Amino acid sequence: MPIPTELVGSLPRPTYLQEATAKYDAGKLSVEEFRKTQDKAAEDSVKRLEATGQAIVTDGEQRVSSFATYPLTETLAGTGLADGLAGDGQYFAIFDDGHHRQLPRLTSWPFKYKTYAYENFKKSKVYATGSMKQAVIAPSMLSLLYPLKGDMPGYSRETFFTDLINEAEKDIRGCFVAGAVRVSIDFTEGRLAAKKDPRNPWTSENLLQSFIDLNNRLLDRFTPEERKNIGIHTCPGGDCDSVHSFDVDYHELLPSMFQMNAGYFLIQLASEQNKEKVYKEIGETIRKDAKGVKQVAFIGVINPLDPTVETPEQICENLVLAAKYIPEDQLGATDDCGFSPFSIDVKPKHGSPDYARDIAFQKVTNRIKGAKMASEKLGI
Repeated sequence: MPIPTELVGSLPRPTYLQEATAKYDAGKLSVEEFRKTQDKAAEDSVKRLEATGQAIVTDGEQRVSSFATYPLTETLAGTGLADGLAGDGQYFAIFDDGHHRQLPRLTSWPFKYKTYAYENFKKSKVYATGSMKQAVIAPSMLSLLYPLKGDMPGYSRETFFTDLINEAEKDIRGCFVAGAVRVSIDFTEGRLAAKKDPRNPWTSENLLQSFIDLNNRLLDRFTPEERKNIGIHTCPGGDCDSVHSFDVDYHELLPSMFQMNAGYFLIQLASEQNKEKVYKEIGETIRKDAKGVKQVAFIGVINPLDPTVETPEQICENLVLAAKYIPEDQLGATDDCGFSPFSIDVKPKHGSPDYARDIAFQKVTNRIKGAKMASEKLGI
């Protein structure tokens, strides 16, 4: 079987959508016009991705505030924040260029999603002629809505976790029912959990194992056949062409990450300095049997933060090298991260979000070509 390829999820939002979001936040654009603009960008995303040859496409997350906050708020500025939340929660991440992203704070209960990923999926499915996937947020990320220390009076941490997992399960099952062939769970907090950034208190709480355990509580609600098509995505962040945990050695994450009983993993690697070291560790730690499923490692061969377009030859070379360490039947190709996980992103290294959007489709096209070349060279 040739090396499979898969998109993480997001694409840069066009300038016209980012401008519409600002007008909507300012009360200068109706919700109906805002939705029409989102629809336009989503349709363009699906059609242009299909034109690349990508077998399983997405809508580029054009309708969501971010990969992390789509269940909670309509926009990053907090317009449409769900009941029971305040906008002044803890930082999720502080990026290397100095900017940060913040999560809401839980103020009342029980915890419920305001918007489910499957609702957006249904809207975009009508644009596709082939298969689609959907990305969802991990319980581990949303667990950071709860205070780090102690329990909230009247709403214990364990009760919150149960509510959180119930909502996450509903989200994933809803995606499959709506027709998604794959669902990937964003887990960028995994590498960040080992950073111990004094500016960001939760990163010093040694939460990685508890994150993995919480996510497994969700995954264990699905059968092995279902989990074959449930993935985990990890990266050192990607926002405004900057990262938040690239300085954390992958060894801090990888031996633990494959404890999660998912069927496949989308792993940032194109931008990694010592790729071969990581390929080797993946090969040593990925499981042939994760509670009934064989895990597949989709290694990153595209860097969404760099406007330079990787050639098919470069991509082929990386995949052939990876195949020295990762069994061929457990190897796939992906992008390091979503191309714009947060909806407001001017893509400074690219010059504009519109240019970054065009570059993204070129990169996806070359990923597919490079994976085909590597498959032929490896005889698979």
